[in-house]
Amino acid sequence: MKLIFCALAAMLRISQAGSIPIEPVAKLKLQNVKADVVTYQGRSAVRITDAAAPNLPDGARLAIVAGTAFEDGVIEAELTGDALPGTPETVRGFTGIAFRVAPDGAKYECFYLRPKNGRSEDQTQRNHSTQYISVPDFPWQRLRSETPSKYESYVDLVAGAWAKIKIEVHGDKARLYVNGAAQPTLIVNDLKHGRSKGAIGLWIGPGVVAHFANLVVTP
Repeated sequence: MKLIFCALAAMLRISQAGSIPIEPVAKLKLQNVKADVVTYQGRSAVRITDAAAPNLPDGARLAIVAGTAFEDGVIEAELTGDALPGTPETVRGFTGIAFRVAPDGAKYECFYLRPKNGRSEDQTQRNHSTQYISVPDFPWQRLRSETPSKYESYVDLVAGAWAKIKIEVHGDKARLYVNGAAQPTLIVNDLKHGRSKGAIGLWIGPGVVAHFANLVVTP
């Protein structure tokens, strides 16, 4: 099966011994976000913007891609992340891909980037440029507190600039690759939900505006 997300046409295509009819971006299942089809830096994209109440916790903002049912395989996408105007300095542009998402969005695994950390003058912030989380029980705060540095790492990033990511998933293991690197940026050998299956989601953090394009899924 191959899934290609084309932002300009606002559609989702899935191939598996045949094609499933195209669905528009308007049918993405939006949870506390707003979605628009735009041209960003000369590229067709879907813009995802935080539309949640200010007190809503991390992990509650995503757009679930209709018709996806992912268990094992490779997810590739291009994305950007940045802070919305007027947000605090602590907003680092959290943007990523959720996978094995439950229908209600209450349970999933996720890799995301913190683009504003990529070239920070603070080395500690640089070390937190990529992150794995597992919703609902393992947010980044718990993982960092209980297992420092195990589920996050450094990669060169620029806020608002396109980055290409690849996520390889097999059973309870996953790897994150960024910008075509031959070696993974982040390795997770114990996905917290173990072996599971679910949808794919376009994921952002609080106070973030992000862009997504060229989502490709290969089982």
